[in-house]
Amino acid sequence: MDFRYTPEEEAFRTKLHSWLEKTRAEVFGRGGELGASTASLLDVGDDARWMRLLEYHRRLYEAGYVALHWPKEYGGGGATLMEQAIYQDEVLSFGLPLYGANQLAIDRIGPTLILMGTKEQKDRYLPKMLTGEEIWCQGYSEPNAGSDLAGLQTRAVLDGDSFVVNGQKVWTSLAHRAHMQVLLVRTDPDAPKHKGISYLLVDMKSPGITIRPLVQITGEAGFNEVFYDNVRVPKENLVGELNQGWQVSIATLMYERVSGGTRHPVQRTISELLNLSRHIEFEGIPANRHPYVRQKLAQFAIEAECLRLSRYRSLTSQLKGKVPGPESSFGKLFATELNLRVAMFADELLGMSGIIEKGSPGCIEGGRWLQRTLAARGLTIAAGSSEIQHNIIGERVLKLPKG
Repeated sequence: MDFRYTPEEEAFRTKLHSWLEKTRAEVFGRGGELGASTASLLDVGDDARWMRLLEYHRRLYEAGYVALHWPKEYGGGGATLMEQAIYQDEVLSFGLPLYGANQLAIDRIGPTLILMGTKEQKDRYLPKMLTGEEIWCQGYSEPNAGSDLAGLQTRAVLDGDSFVVNGQKVWTSLAHRAHMQVLLVRTDPDAPKHKGISYLLVDMKSPGITIRPLVQITGEAGFNEVFYDNVRVPKENLVGELNQGWQVSIATLMYERVSGGTRHPVQRTISELLNLSRHIEFEGIPANRHPYVRQKLAQFAIEAECLRLSRYRSLTSQLKGKVPGPESSFGKLFATELNLRVAMFADELLGMSGIIEKGSPGCIEGGRWLQRTLAARGLTIAAGSSEIQHNIIGERVLKLPKG
């Protein structure tokens, strides 16, 4: 294996690194960051912080970095797979979100429209996704249809030139900031569970939409409940065929599981935990000299390296023109579970100091380890829970019988 970049790839990496370093300092302040595991998806701060994220998005767009993986004909960078991999590594190393303020649109909704949308839909929506003029959210989960998404019950009835939508969605990231939404609805209640579903594009300012923020244990409110009361959606906002929205949604979900897995910045978190161990004590001695701490850190580093090499294996497969295999489910499961173990160990390492909130005397590193501990469990649920990923790997990869 040769992990060295070509001269052209190294030049791209160097230029990107310098741009990210300069831009992060100018937008977020020297050493500032937005935690890539959450900020790319959720509004993690107040209005001022959100405005900084929008400014970062604008700069990404103007520099030509916001959608390297999109074809040039749709306003993207048309980058090679290696350039895309370099971009992901560099951005995550700075603790920044991959796609600015519009992660859902750039990462998964836009590519879905490129693959399955009409020309009119592409012309109307793709440009404003790139500029950040229209922020998007994703209406999938319901109170009784989370990991079992095909059990959704939000209804849409065709009435003339519009669909009339009634129902509820939950855990909708950025709904309170979004201008548009992709919405899965049941359009044929008599069809089998995976049939009779349609995929709509919905204006979040439509009459009849009510948004209620859900405050998490971290104190953030990036998730929302969304209610639909006779919301009218133009017929031309249907993506794909009527009652065939499950196929469209699968494309979006696969983009999501890739982004939630092998691109998770867990290596950065482990590096920060290693640095933390150099400045605190554990059981009366410097933490980085304690045998137990050293063993845990070494194990985390080994597992992170396994994750990195697995990602390279997937990249190699793609460079050879092959369709990626089960890496998305494996990567998502492995990365988020590793991140959870790292966060829980940080909690153990810090002890009582780890629960001191930001701004209080004795708070360590701005309280970010407490926030990470509280947030880590949620990442094992988003984009398909760990239990669902185990089922996918067991049934579809290992061919084990269903339990």
